[in-house]
Amino acid sequence: MTKGSRFTDEFKRDAVAQVVERGYAVSEVAERLGISTKSLYTWKAQFSKPPHVRAEVLDQAAEIRRLKRELARVTEERTILKKATAYFARESQ
Repeated sequence: MTKGSRFTDEFKRDAVAQVVERGYAVSEVAERLGISTKSLYTWKAQFSKPPHVRAEVLDQAAEIRRLKRELARVTEERTILKKATAYFARESQ
């Protein structure tokens, strides 16, 4: 393996979660996992998003859900109009 890829992203995220979400000290987690505190701080910066970024992601997810609902509605309307057009075309002949 190359330098810097000794640990999987899953391992790194779990280590960061112990600090950020569970409130353990960086030095305690680093010692328990057998890694340097420098590595853990680097991973924390890499995997922890600032609150404003998280809020933006949530807003985008809500917008995507709204657009998907709208797309489904418009697709259904189009299907109904196609069927109505075909029906009236047959009736007029």
